[in-house]
Amino acid sequence: MLSVIIPAFNEEKTLAQVLDRVLALPLRPQVICVSDGSTDATNQIIRRYQRERGIIGVICPVNRGKGAAIQAGLAYATQPYTIIQDADLEYSPEQFEVLLEPVRKGRASIVYGSRNLRHPAMRRNNFAYFRFWLGGKIVTLVCNYLFFCHLTDEATCYKLFPTDLLRRMNLTCRGFDFCPEVTAKALRLGYRIHEVPIEYNPRTLHEGKKIRAWHGIQAILVLLKYRLMPYQMLFSRCAPCPGTVPVAGQSMPCASVGATNCRSGELDRAVAV
Repeated sequence: MLSVIIPAFNEEKTLAQVLDRVLALPLRPQVICVSDGSTDATNQIIRRYQRERGIIGVICPVNRGKGAAIQAGLAYATQPYTIIQDADLEYSPEQFEVLLEPVRKGRASIVYGSRNLRHPAMRRNNFAYFRFWLGGKIVTLVCNYLFFCHLTDEATCYKLFPTDLLRRMNLTCRGFDFCPEVTAKALRLGYRIHEVPIEYNPRTLHEGKKIRAWHGIQAILVLLKYRLMPYQMLFSRCAPCPGTVPVAGQSMPCASVGATNCRSGELDRAVAV
């Protein structure tokens, strides 16, 4: 039912733990791990798990950003729903079932895991830096104002989407701005985003956190851009792929808009291992 895309850039310290925890889930999701131009042991870890555990590994030779890595991984997703799992252990994959529950009950098709919602059985979430918490709040308020919605955590990593919907989006953002892009396009199309409370374990900049304050400004500009963009430009049909893409020893049509030319462009020299 679920494809899990794990973008990773120099995450050798935590990637194996993340993969072990995702693969141990009773859900048995499809796992797609994308190295975004990593220069440490990330590529070797991905190749080992592809060989020994059957994950789909994708190696991008150049660092293009989180959004570009997700687009590369989306080409290999075969399950009805897709979620993004960061490789740094800030988010616990054991919470996938919490996000899937509203889908299974027919209450939602898009589900976000909110770090700002409270649940009696969950501990209170802390943020490593006040400025990151404040920045996320501001981005969420701007999103609510522009799109007349009532989100509590637009910036969350845990975004569960129908795979076909992601593929129909004309995804262009290659960095952290991928998150406000998919949010804005979903809301412009009239989708309601359902939120569920999740637990969050932030890491510090010293521990490798890559988000910076200016990414919040970028997110606001992206939200504004897609609020004003003509409706017909938000989506496009997937262009025909000139070939096939190897996936874990097999081949399948390339279905992702962002990776249509996945063997010829900058982003798209990504190869499955």
